[in-house]
Amino acid sequence: MFANEKANFTLGITLLIASILVFICFISYFTSSADDQSFVLHPMAGDITNTGREFHNSCGSWGAYVSHFFIAVCFGLPAFIIPVFTILCSLAMMGVYKLDLWKWFFSLMVIMIWSSVTFAKFINPFFTNQVFNAGGGHGEFICQTLENMVGTPGLTAILALTAIFFLTYLSSETIIVIRKMLNPIGYITSRVKFNVTNIGPNGEVLEPEQQHDVTDTAQQETVPAPTAEDPETQTVEFDVHGDTASLVLDATNDRQTVTPTQADGEVGLEIAETTQEEEAGGKVVVGNETLSPYDPKATLSRYQYPTLDLLKKYDSDGRSYIDMEEQKANKDRIVQVLGNFGVVVDSIKATVGPTITLYEITLAAGIKISKVRSLEDDIALSLAALGIRIIAPIPGKGTIGIEVPNANPQVVSMESILNSKKFKESKMALPLALGKTISNEIYMVDLAKIPHLLVAGATGQGKSVGLNAIITSLLYKKHPAELKFVLVDPKMVEFSIYKPLINHFLAQTPPESDADEPIITDVTKVVKTLNSVCQEMDDRYNLLKFANVRKLEEYNEKFLQRQLNPDNGHRFLPYIVVIIDEYGDLIMTAGKEIELPIARIAQKARAVGIHMIIATQRPTTNIITGTIKANFPGRMAFKVMSQIDSRTILDGSGANQLIGRGDMLILDKGTPVRVQCAFVDTPEVIAINEFIQRQPGYEGPLELPEPVSNDEGGTNNAEDLSNLDQLFGEAARVIVMSQQGSTSLIQRKFSIGYNRAGRLMDQLEKAGIVGAAHGSKPRDVLIQDENTLQSLLNTLNVV
Repeated sequence: MFANEKANFTLGITLLIASILVFICFISYFTSSADDQSFVLHPMAGDITNTGREFHNSCGSWGAYVSHFFIAVCFGLPAFIIPVFTILCSLAMMGVYKLDLWKWFFSLMVIMIWSSVTFAKFINPFFTNQVFNAGGGHGEFICQTLENMVGTPGLTAILALTAIFFLTYLSSETIIVIRKMLNPIGYITSRVKFNVTNIGPNGEVLEPEQQHDVTDTAQQETVPAPTAEDPETQTVEFDVHGDTASLVLDATNDRQTVTPTQADGEVGLEIAETTQEEEAGGKVVVGNETLSPYDPKATLSRYQYPTLDLLKKYDSDGRSYIDMEEQKANKDRIVQVLGNFGVVVDSIKATVGPTITLYEITLAAGIKISKVRSLEDDIALSLAALGIRIIAPIPGKGTIGIEVPNANPQVVSMESILNSKKFKESKMALPLALGKTISNEIYMVDLAKIPHLLVAGATGQGKSVGLNAIITSLLYKKHPAELKFVLVDPKMVEFSIYKPLINHFLAQTPPESDADEPIITDVTKVVKTLNSVCQEMDDRYNLLKFANVRKLEEYNEKFLQRQLNPDNGHRFLPYIVVIIDEYGDLIMTAGKEIELPIARIAQKARAVGIHMIIATQRPTTNIITGTIKANFPGRMAFKVMSQIDSRTILDGSGANQLIGRGDMLILDKGTPVRVQCAFVDTPEVIAINEFIQRQPGYEGPLELPEPVSNDEGGTNNAEDLSNLDQLFGEAARVIVMSQQGSTSLIQRKFSIGYNRAGRLMDQLEKAGIVGAAHGSKPRDVLIQDENTLQSLLNTLNVV
């Protein structure tokens, strides 16, 4: 595959046409092979231009030679798999389907080779009207060779075994089917009826008249019933006349009916199995109509996720280069410095990371940990390092850790992180691939579980790169229908590169003019945007309340299974991630007006899929207040200038001892973890955004609801009606004609977003066309005929 989409499409359409021609010449070979056989077996120089002899194949001499080679010489009838595979390749290159071509190639190649041998053995005897073998020359040769070695039974066994191995590779269901075939006893015994003979108290055979007494006695015995704590009891025991005879029955159904019968001198026991309804295979039945689950990605079904070749590879790719001389020298210096102050070291273990090496030290008995802590500056002086960090003790271990910067730090590329198995197989809702730990493990967190993140660090220490890494990892994992960003950038240069995502991944408040951009750079509009997010949060909570669920995942699952009616206002809810850069600058400008909606979102929005990331280069107590810290449990600290700033972010020291250039401490589960942030450069981000921009998207960004005004006077109605939506007149006519006051009806009729349709419905209410909202039920339509509506529209100067 090429990085250029045009080259891929051009090559794909060329390959598609060539594949169709090959398919045609293969079909024509059935009728022309006998006539063209003498030509292809004795080729001449003029055959290529078809000037010497007349070929009967539909594709001329080229078709005769190609079909003869693949069908007669190679694989026989299974050669038709070749144009099938090339057609799949062409469709994948054109972007029609997203296929794992290597898996298809391997599977079809195995099928073709196996079928060639099978056809040569079992189909060719019935294939007498053609001049070629049904399995081709390849199948005929392999078949004869194996048959000479192991005979016909051995050849059949080999073909059966290879088929079973291949089917097992494709699906584990093959194992279950074979087990059932090899164990038919379980199938038979599950349908056997058990009979108990007439046995008396002392083991004698009873006469028919004596049988009544035994029956009465047996009926008086107590049969334990399944309790509420064990509704699916697996064993049911029946006792007949004490310990004379017993029967243990394994019950396969939840409920069984046991009916004692009397016939021909025997006590019969009949087990009536209850029937189980078959599941509908993932489809939802509504009335008499069968519906498939709703697919939120259907609108952009051909959307392709960014490819890894858009990211830059580095020589090291975060793999640690171990300089044994450096490690030995550092070990000797640490032991020497500690020994000079009377600290005896039993052992040292070094873990080399991309930029930092962790030395785990085991002290001799009787040495205080506090003594090692006090020697931090002396150890740093001895190692001549930029800065060291002492962890005393390492949580969960009986050792002391000394983190020392490497002399030759390695770059951790974003490509190496996203290409890892851990990221590709991650089931996280919002995976953030942040970098690598000291032990070279990929460090990932789920933003949906954090659920809000505070990022801080001094200027030039990697904070902007960290934000780009967060956004990039989400773009590589989520579909535009599943995720939206609200980006606030007071500096106006950090997030401007994400403007191409406007029709795919961005959300914004209703624009007041065409000049409004989805990236919020105007400080005066930040408050309105945050209030819109709060309104969206409240609207989502209302939807969850009417759906009787408690969190976003449960709500969306119900909506996907079509258990929620869109006519009642329900819709698929994507995750919304609000990212605010330069939070300190916003606080200095707007103060509490900014902090209040942020705190409200942080306190409540987790359950409805709204998450927030705020970043600042001034982690002071007047910027990061107690309210913010209490609601942002996730912390990501880059290098700061003072220990006070580190305590503000992490509630402890450490961030002031980092070395910069993406070196960071992440506080997620109580203990800070040192991570080297993945590096993604600006050209890489631009390439990713352009790749997404070239694909079809939505008509515009996701529109957040208009924030509710606190004014309750009646003057606002007239002001709102003076600035009506362009679709107001048409929407009014649709509502009156259908007599259904539904927001989703407007949304479907005019192909607009839900929020714009909601604003139209609010304007219709203020104009007196529809009534007030009744929860999730449609509104009442107050105007019954079109003439009355037209009079009202004329009054409002609406065409």
